[in-house]
Amino acid sequence: MLRKRPRKRALAPGQSADAAAVSAAAVMLLSRRDFCSGELGQTLVAQGFEPLAAQGVVKELVERGYLNDERYAEQYVAYHAERGHGPLRIERELVQRGVEPALIEAALAAGEDWAQRARELRIRRFGLAEPKAWPEKAKQARFLQYRGFSNDHIRSALGPEVVAGLD
Repeated sequence: MLRKRPRKRALAPGQSADAAAVSAAAVMLLSRRDFCSGELGQTLVAQGFEPLAAQGVVKELVERGYLNDERYAEQYVAYHAERGHGPLRIERELVQRGVEPALIEAALAAGEDWAQRARELRIRRFGLAEPKAWPEKAKQARFLQYRGFSNDHIRSALGPEVVAGLD
C-alpha cells in the first residue's frame, strides 16, 4: 500500500504577505541547497506567498550577498560538467531556472574544454576503440547529443584524433 506524502501546511491568514514569514521560508530553503534568485522567487510563490513580498525578500537577500546568480551559475556548470553533461543541456537547465543569459554564457566559457569532456565521456562509456561502422557512430553520437554536447564536440569526440591524442 502506497502512503501519501503529507500535504504542505497551509499558510496562516495574513502570513502570505508578511515579510518576516517570507524571509524565514527563504532562509529555510537556502539552508537546504543553493538557489538562483529567480528560482527562489518562484518557489516562494509556489508555497503560497505573495509575489511582491517574495520579490522584496529575494532582492534583500541578493543585496546581503546570500543569493548570487553568478556564483550559482558557476557552481552549477562545474557540478554538471563533472557529471558528464554538455554545455547545451546545462544552458537549457539554467535558462529554465531563471538565470540571466549573460551569466550562463560567462559560466560556460570559464575554463571548460567541452570537446575534451565529450571525448572523455565517450571513452568512459564506449571504450578507447574508435567506432568503425555508421550504426556504432550514430549510437555514440546520440548518446553525446542526449548529454548536451554540440555537433562540433560530437565530431571531435568521434574523430580519429581521439585515438592519436591518447597515445
